[in-house]
Amino acid sequence: MPKKEKDDARTVIATNRKAFHNFEILDTYEAGLSLKGPEVKSLRAGQLRLEGSYARVDGDEVFLHNLHINPYAQNTSEELPPVRTRKLLLRRGEIKRLRDSQDTRSVTLVPLEAYFLRGWAKIRLAVAKGKKGPDKRESIKKRETSRELARSFKGKFKT
Repeated sequence: MPKKEKDDARTVIATNRKAFHNFEILDTYEAGLSLKGPEVKSLRAGQLRLEGSYARVDGDEVFLHNLHINPYAQNTSEELPPVRTRKLLLRRGEIKRLRDSQDTRSVTLVPLEAYFLRGWAKIRLAVAKGKKGPDKRESIKKRETSRELARSFKGKFKT
C-alpha cells in the first residue's frame, strides 16, 4: 500500500499588505501561534487582522502584540479579548538570532501573513526596517517602471 503524501498546502488566512509598503523586509521566519480553542475557530473563519501588530523578544520567548482576532460567534465558554498578547513558537536558535538583530540594528518584527499548515496556525514573521518617505517613493517608481517594461515586452513577443 503506498504511503499517504503529506498535504503541504498552505491555507492563507490573512496578509499584511501594508507591511511591504511601510517596511523594507530583511529576513523572514515561520512561527507557530499559541492560541485558545475559540481563537482557532475564528482563524478558520478568517476573522483576523494583522495590520498594526508587531512582535517583540522578551527573554527567551517571542510575543505578538496588537493582533486582533474577532471573537468566535458560536462561543459559549469564556469570552476572550480580541486584542491580547500571544506567544509565538520558534526554535531556540531562531529566537537568539531575532534577539541579536533586534538589539544591534533598529529593526522591528512584523507579521506578513497568517496561514494554516497541516492544521497548525502559523505566522510568517519578518525582520524589517521602517521606510521613510523617499524610500517609499523610490519603491513605487521601481514598481511602475517594471510594469511599463512588462507591458512593452508583452506586445512585442506575441505570435
